[in-house]
Amino acid sequence: MKLYELMKGIAEVSIPDCEINGVTSDTRSEIKQGTMFVCIKGNTFDGHDAAEDMIAKGCTVVVCERDLGLDNQIIVEDTRTLYPMICAAWFDNPQNKIKLIGVTGTNGKTTITTMIKKVLTSMGCKVGLIGTCQNEIGGSIYPTTRTTPEPYDLYELFSKMVEAGCDYAVMEVSSQGLEQKRVAACRYKVGIFTNLTQDHLDVHGTMENYYLAKKELFRLSDTAIINNDDEYGRRYIKEVDCPVKTYSVGGEADFMADDVLLCASGVKYVFSDGKKKHNVTFPMPGLFNVSNSLAVIACMETLGYDVDRTIRAIAGVGGVRGRAEIVPTKRDFTVICDYAHTPDALINVLKAIKECSVGKVKCLFGCGGNRDATKRPLMAAAAADNSDFLIVTSDNPRNEDPEEIIKDILVGLEGKTTPYIKICDRREAIHWAIKNAEKDDIIVLAGKGHEDYQILAGGVKIHFDEREVVAEALEELAKEGR
Repeated sequence: MKLYELMKGIAEVSIPDCEINGVTSDTRSEIKQGTMFVCIKGNTFDGHDAAEDMIAKGCTVVVCERDLGLDNQIIVEDTRTLYPMICAAWFDNPQNKIKLIGVTGTNGKTTITTMIKKVLTSMGCKVGLIGTCQNEIGGSIYPTTRTTPEPYDLYELFSKMVEAGCDYAVMEVSSQGLEQKRVAACRYKVGIFTNLTQDHLDVHGTMENYYLAKKELFRLSDTAIINNDDEYGRRYIKEVDCPVKTYSVGGEADFMADDVLLCASGVKYVFSDGKKKHNVTFPMPGLFNVSNSLAVIACMETLGYDVDRTIRAIAGVGGVRGRAEIVPTKRDFTVICDYAHTPDALINVLKAIKECSVGKVKCLFGCGGNRDATKRPLMAAAAADNSDFLIVTSDNPRNEDPEEIIKDILVGLEGKTTPYIKICDRREAIHWAIKNAEKDDIIVLAGKGHEDYQILAGGVKIHFDEREVVAEALEELAKEGR
């Protein structure tokens, strides 16, 4: 692609036109002759410092924010914002050829995006999905390393979706993805906000910064669908510029749920959009899943789909991997795997399980290393207040000592009466929970959810699927004749 064609409508170019054979902002990527390098300043590394080295590797054009004294430089005001636009142009702006749906918030993103994909697919649409668990194009699955991919990867995914004939792309839009402008070239038909609770303060510093990062989604959306039950949602409703529709469980909103019935297999409620009432069944437990399903129905109605068809569709689709997922045991106790890794998410899932439990609710959890340490005691308190027994263990320790992380967690148990045991090794902890399970117990494995790995020191990633670990423990029980 010619340089002038690539940069048309993005930035003024005063250097001679030339052939561009690739674009990157990553100094670690393989460079072929004719690549454009975009200098981006990060928290620990400034791409401007590597510009000359990238030219030596074969880059022929450098996009930068200051004069680097290079013959082939293009100086712009904000490379971070322009890089996604350059990536989009490189792939012929695929994001403009499909309808985009974005979901942001602390909790609920994966459930909502997965359900929207399933419902749209049931309507005969071909749908791409981008999110925490995996990326999907129709029935094909692609691995993911970030909730919202880096710009080049994101627009390449959109391009593949267009090639596959997708009508929609539904995606989780993270606060980091928004703050780092990864979706700057996107325009969403619908932008959905779920809730905002403490998370990622290691990145954003304050809840206000976290709030402002997520607010960016609505500058990029044609219509916002916002949870009116969340205090930050009520702020967005007053502050965003695009048209807003609201949803609420038990309160006043454009889309409402009343007469809620909670049970272990899911939720039932009466849905109203101000025109008609409908009975809804959603096969995932907990009051928070009433809210999640409302967001799905609101999205589909905003896109123009018949509400009766949507409600029939969500009643017939299965749950979501790692979200209140029941792990088969064929025993007289239950094991549930859930991604809950924030205090609010832990409260939500444990309350939902507690409401329909007969026996004890036992929660196994830990906290990730090199992440917001202030939430560790809050996680402990949330677990203690909503469980009958705790197993405190490791999660993804990364470069922190797991024992030190657990010390931070245990601060939150001071003054609590909920009994607990500390077992640092997560595999050992799960085995202990299974071997000590009693009739009617519900064992909640919190924090890993869909993940099938554990991240250790030095970024080493080992295979670790809790479903497999549960199966191992059950097999040992059987060998012992228990």
